[in-house]
Amino acid sequence: MTPLLVIPARMASTRLPGKPLAMIGDAPMIVQVWRRACEAALGPVVVACAEREIAAAIEAAGGEAVLTRPDHPSGSDRIFEAISTRDPAGRHDVVVNVQGDLPLIDPTVIRASLLPLADAAVDIATLAVPIEDEAELASPSVVKIAAGFAPGATIARALYFSRAPIPSGAGAHYHHIGLYAYRRAALERFVALPPSPLEQRESLEQLRALEAGMRIDVALVDTLPFGVDTPADLARARQLMAERFPAKPA
Repeated sequence: MTPLLVIPARMASTRLPGKPLAMIGDAPMIVQVWRRACEAALGPVVVACAEREIAAAIEAAGGEAVLTRPDHPSGSDRIFEAISTRDPAGRHDVVVNVQGDLPLIDPTVIRASLLPLADAAVDIATLAVPIEDEAELASPSVVKIAAGFAPGATIARALYFSRAPIPSGAGAHYHHIGLYAYRRAALERFVALPPSPLEQRESLEQLRALEAGMRIDVALVDTLPFGVDTPADLARARQLMAERFPAKPA
């Protein structure tokens, strides 16, 4: 596999406008995410952005950005435009979509996204972590995966995604981490599909792929990346960043 890592970013966040450029530690959030993706050492890292100011921040840090249309309905559409511009010849056969609001993501978690693609039958790979908090299980903001992990296994086929607690009955439940590794052909097919009925009902675009018969496998990881969606999350991310990377004495 020859992966290309793409981080979609736009300024128009509903709950935290301008969040890609919010400072966390010594750099804007989008730069922190770019650093974590580079630390994964899987391949080139590109930020697919809707605004020039995001591109400027990445370029000032020494990174690469691709400007995209501002009106894309999803990050998947944005990264597809970016790879079409950045790699028109198709040298990269896998595209890893790293969400732009995960400034503290462990690079090993990013690397784990490629593991399911060792099976040639898998179109899209993603990640999950076991749910240990009952409040998470009940929360509609936490996306759950129905996947039957065999004893001791860390990769399984994703059968469904939902905001509801699934599956029913006793047993483990899994919190979906919205990071995807697409085979390039699968991404091209996915963005060409119209929104599907279950996707619209659950507001989960990965259901479009399942309804179209595409195979998604999920790898289990140990750590749930901290995502930034609100001002409170931003304050917490700043605290966690300060703990992880203490300021050096003058």
